Amino acid sequence: MVGVLALQGDVREHARMVAASGGIPSEIRTPTDLEDIDALIIPGGESTAIGRLATLYGLVDPLRKRISDGLPTLGTCAGMILLASEVTGGDQPLLGALDMVVERNAFGRQNESFECDLAVDGWEDAFRAVFIRAPVVDRTAPDIEVLASHNGRPVLVRKDHVMACAFHPELTGDHRVHRMLIDLVA
Repeated sequence: MVGVLALQGDVREHARMVAASGGIPSEIRTPTDLEDIDALIIPGGESTAIGRLATLYGLVDPLRKRISDGLPTLGTCAGMILLASEVTGGDQPLLGALDMVVERNAFGRQNESFECDLAVDGWEDAFRAVFIRAPVVDRTAPDIEVLASHNGRPVLVRKDHVMACAFHPELTGDHRVHRMLIDLVA
């Protein structure tokens, strides 16, 4: 059972990718919804809106607890920002699951969105990544594994059971990022 934080963002797209990757999607809106999931996706969208809604619905501390207790978690785009310990250019609730500093909208505005082929450590074929007002990792702690970079800047990272990417894997037909999350459950 893979929960998708369903406060704002690409919830349906992630749910489809979870199902296509062999998982069972579940929408997460309340702390109670977190109890029975085996993994979690924090989707792209607007990180400040997701953070405010997570605070309003009492989800911030339960999310922190479940993730720190070992819940396999993937944050995409805005989800990457929420998983960080620090963000430049804004004040919002952060989960602090990954010791890194993230810069929001690092690749520009909406009209500067783009796609590119990323070389991902351990993958034979490139991943066609979709970047939309994407963040980027400015700094990471030494224990954060950088799996992919674009122009020398980390865009796919992992530490233990937590992964984050600056791009939108749910907007592709490539299930490998979602499969990585599901594999962490095993």
